[in-house]
Amino acid sequence: MRKMELHWKILIGMVLGLVFGFVMTYPDWGREFVSDWIKPWGTIFVKLLKLIAIPLILASLIKGISDLKDISKFKRIGLRTIGIYVFTTVIAITIGLLLVNLLQPGNGISEDTVAKLSETYASDSGVTSKLDEALKQKESGPLQFLEDMVPDNAVKAMSENALMLQVIFFTIFMGISMLLIGEERARPLKQLFDALNEVVLKMVDLIMLTAPYAVFALLANVVASSGDSDLLVALLKYAGVVVLGLFLMIVFYAILVSTYTQKNPFWFLKEISPAQLLAFSTSSSAATLPVTMERVEEHIGVDKEVSSFVLPVGATINMDGTSLYQGVAAVFAMQVLWPEGLVFSNQIIIVLTALLASIGSAAVPGAGMVMLVIVLESIGFPPNLYPIALALIFAVDRPLDMCRTIVNVTGDATVSMVVAKSVGKLGEPHPKEWDDHLEEVISK
Repeated sequence: MRKMELHWKILIGMVLGLVFGFVMTYPDWGREFVSDWIKPWGTIFVKLLKLIAIPLILASLIKGISDLKDISKFKRIGLRTIGIYVFTTVIAITIGLLLVNLLQPGNGISEDTVAKLSETYASDSGVTSKLDEALKQKESGPLQFLEDMVPDNAVKAMSENALMLQVIFFTIFMGISMLLIGEERARPLKQLFDALNEVVLKMVDLIMLTAPYAVFALLANVVASSGDSDLLVALLKYAGVVVLGLFLMIVFYAILVSTYTQKNPFWFLKEISPAQLLAFSTSSSAATLPVTMERVEEHIGVDKEVSSFVLPVGATINMDGTSLYQGVAAVFAMQVLWPEGLVFSNQIIIVLTALLASIGSAAVPGAGMVMLVIVLESIGFPPNLYPIALALIFAVDRPLDMCRTIVNVTGDATVSMVVAKSVGKLGEPHPKEWDDHLEEVISK
C-alpha cells in the first residue's frame, strides 16, 4: 500500500486543528485546555525547527561554497540572487498598491469600527511593542544594516536565530577562506561540515514525522485564541485584498517557474507544499528554513551550491509577501485615517521604503507590523495616529501573517530554482527518507 504523501498528512492536520480550535472556543474551559495541553506540542515543534536552523546554515553553506572550487561562481550566484530578490519584491509591492487603490478597502470602514478597534487594540502590548521596536530602527543610521551584518562574536551570533545575517556573513567568510587555503589543507574541515550537513538533514526528516500533529496543535491554538469575531468581519474586505494580492504573487511565481526553468508549476507547488503548510502554521520563514532547504534540494533538484546560499539569504532579506502587505496596509491606513496623504509621490516612497525595510526585517512572526510603522513614517503619516493605524490591522494580522509567510517561502524556493537554472545547477530530484540507513544501523 502506498504511503500517504507528507503534504496530505499536514493538510489533514491543519483541517483538524482548525475544526478542533473552533469547537474549543465555545466551552468556558476550552481555550484554557488548548493553551495548557495542545499549544505546547506545536511550540516544541517550532523550537526543534529553530534549533537546527543555524547548524543547517553553517554546514550547508560551507559545504556549498567549498564545493564550488571557483570563487567567481559564488560571485555570480550572489549577484543574481540579490538582483532577483529585489525584482520580485518590487513586483510584490506594486501588486499590493494596484489592488488596494483599485478596490479601496478603507472606504468601507466606519468611524464606529475605527473607534472600537482603537479602544480594543491601541493600548495592546503587541501594538506598543511594535511601535517601540520601530522607533529603535528609525533612530539607527543609514548604514546600520551593514554594521549589524558583521558579528563581533561568531558564537554569540549562532546563539540567536534573529542574527541569521551575521551567521551567513561568518559562514561565507569561512567558506571562502577554506577555498583560498587549497583543497588539501581544507579537506579535514570540509569532511566535518559534510558529515554535519548529512546529520542535520536527517534531523529534518525526523522532525517532519511529527509535522501533521504539530500543525494540528499550532492551528488549534491560533483559532482558540483569536480575537473579536465582529471586528474580524469588519476588516474582511481589507484582509481579502491582501489575500488576493498574495495569491497573485503565487501565480507570478508559477509563471516564472514555467517560463524560465521549463518545469511544471503545479509539480513545483506540490513539491514545495510541505514547506508552505509549515510556513502557514508557524508564521516564520526562519523556522521553516530547514524544511524549505530539504524540499528544494531533494525534491526539486536544486544543487546545494545554490540552495545553501539562496535560501538562508532569502529567509532573511526576501519578504515578498510581507512587502506586498506593507503596500496594502499603508494605503488602507491612509484611506481610513489620512486620505489627504493618498498622492502618487507617497506611493512611490512606499515602494522604496518597503523594499529597504524588507531587507533589514527579521524572519519572525509579527515583523511586518514593525516594517509598517517604518513605511508610514517615511511618508509623513501623523505620528499620533500610529497606534490607531496598527490597531486597524492588529485584529487580522496573525492570519494574514500566516498567509504572507507562505508567499515568502514560495518566493525563496522560486528564486533558488531560477538561480540554479541560470548557472546550470538545476538537476533531477533525489528524495531521501528518514529510514534510508536504518537497516545498516540495525544490522550492526
